[in-house]
Amino acid sequence: MSEIKIPTVAELATNGMVPEILFWVGCAGSYDERYKNVTRAFVKILNKVGVNFAVLGPEETCTGDPARRAGNDFLFQMQALSNIQVLNGYGIRTIITACPHCFNTLKNEYPALGGSYEVIHHSTYLQQLIDMGKVVQKGGETFKGRKITFHDSCYLGRANNIYEAPRNVLEALDAELVEMKRCKTKGFCCGAGGGQLFKDAEKGDKEVNIERIEEALATKADTIAVACPFCMTMMSDGVKNKNQEGQVLVKDLAELIAESEGLL
Repeated sequence: MSEIKIPTVAELATNGMVPEILFWVGCAGSYDERYKNVTRAFVKILNKVGVNFAVLGPEETCTGDPARRAGNDFLFQMQALSNIQVLNGYGIRTIITACPHCFNTLKNEYPALGGSYEVIHHSTYLQQLIDMGKVVQKGGETFKGRKITFHDSCYLGRANNIYEAPRNVLEALDAELVEMKRCKTKGFCCGAGGGQLFKDAEKGDKEVNIERIEEALATKADTIAVACPFCMTMMSDGVKNKNQEGQVLVKDLAELIAESEGLL
């Protein structure tokens, strides 16, 4: 971790500075062992391109998304107002996050409570870096001959109409992008949304993530790309359920770009 430089907003504030971009890490990016790798990969990309960014560190708390989805709007408002007070106090204007749940909440639900910011999902930001030539691919040698399928996160796709950015990022890798039967506007949930990640599955014939992983495996892709920590967990569990560990990888967009750049 010594090679990863992550300044905090508080540290910059002591010198009268405000970061150009706040990287909102999110609960999964901070505490989930698997998704910490995504945080590291994205930070390495930000450091490589020389972006002026910072994180809140211990001052960052949950956006309140799980509480609101589970029906506790009072808890959501308390969490949101606390975060907004911190963000506004530091004069934050632009936020980037790798979590569609954080993205949707910060972008679409915080303004009603006094927190208006430019909020960008990391898939869109990665596409911007590629378009500007700041992330230069190595002629596709890392991914040549590989097949990748992309799972649309509900909060990225249907909730915010972001479908092309993640696919443009994957196409820059020069791998073969193969679509699942249900994708884009007709995509299928991983099974974790609406607070479902935090509770036991309800009675039924098949769990949602198993239905989805079967569609992903049907593409014969060797890599399932995701852009959401919830989707990462559910798709990874599906791969394990089908005994495909080692044969099929589940990777976030940031990990794939960082791998292409030789940062991992």
